[in-house]
Amino acid sequence: MTQDELKTQAARAALDYVPGGEVIGVGTGSTVNKFIDALALIRDRVPGAVSSSEASTARLKALGIAVLDCNEAGELAVYIDGADEIDPHGYMIKGGGGALTREKIVAAQARRFVCIADASKLVETLGAFPLPVEVIPMAANRIARQFARMGGQAVLRLRDGRPFVTDNGQHILDVSGLRIADPLGLETEVNQWPGVVTVGIFARQKAGLCLVGREQGIRVLDYTSSPKAG
Repeated sequence: MTQDELKTQAARAALDYVPGGEVIGVGTGSTVNKFIDALALIRDRVPGAVSSSEASTARLKALGIAVLDCNEAGELAVYIDGADEIDPHGYMIKGGGGALTREKIVAAQARRFVCIADASKLVETLGAFPLPVEVIPMAANRIARQFARMGGQAVLRLRDGRPFVTDNGQHILDVSGLRIADPLGLETEVNQWPGVVTVGIFARQKAGLCLVGREQGIRVLDYTSSPKAG
């Protein structure tokens, strides 16, 4: 099976975790796009969704699924999203699609976080995938220097030769060269740096389950007994 087929497999498996009659949270990215497309099969069961990006909002609306404002929705039954990396505790790196801040907000509003991914996203230690950090533009160079003191190389994300701008109007640094042995600790530290909007470590909003697309079929990883944020 191709990676694209494995993503489709994981996305469709997530339909089993969508409760009927409740508003759900929907993430952003290529695997989530497949999940949104699959929602067409159960559209009558989904009264609405809270979306983590303008791109996902447009895709949901195109299927006739109502998109609610986060402040109006209240608690969400489940949040379904992908990951750029996920470790054995359910800690993740996210933000390759640029929606990390809104993803973290919607994840915090849900009772359950179900990650959908192909097997290539499973890692023992986070950090091979460059860590996205959403920053206020005036602070970008100083934050890059702080990462350099840790041994990381921070590069401003570009699109068509210009700084990539998030849905929040901010920029993203992608930081390579980090081995993230303590995701909770690093998330806490970086989020305190002036100018950081949020860091793409999802340890405090970790996954509860991960549905992994594999040649042999879906593998369900349950992280509910793994360490949680204090």
